[in-house]
Amino acid sequence: MKLKLYSDGGARGNPGPAGIGVVIKNEDNETVESFGKYLGEQTNNFAEYTALIEGLKKAAELGADEVVCYMDSELVTKQMRGEYKVKEPNLQKLFVQAYNASQKFKKVEFNHVYRADNKEADKLVNEAIDKK
Repeated sequence: MKLKLYSDGGARGNPGPAGIGVVIKNEDNETVESFGKYLGEQTNNFAEYTALIEGLKKAAELGADEVVCYMDSELVTKQMRGEYKVKEPNLQKLFVQAYNASQKFKKVEFNHVYRADNKEADKLVNEAIDKK
């Protein structure tokens, strides 16, 4: 089964109150899972990675063997593709978690999209931060 994973993380201030948003869709573009979560005081990049990790875990729980990931973080997308090195020690730990989570699938793809194309996940981030 192939799923589409839209993930987003954000922080108000950097670091600041942070949250994640995850939307998972099937091949018919129907939402099969969506959630947001408040992370406390974190950086934007921490939130972006956490959203990806949580989304990959949920896609595995749903039984996906292929996942196409869409994120508006160019940094995380390029690090996951191996185009950028992960220098920041805190992000190295998260990269390893995301990489390990991605290994549960036969095929995984990481795509950068503009914020406008990631509105649903972005909305969940803001709701999670607002609700804190």
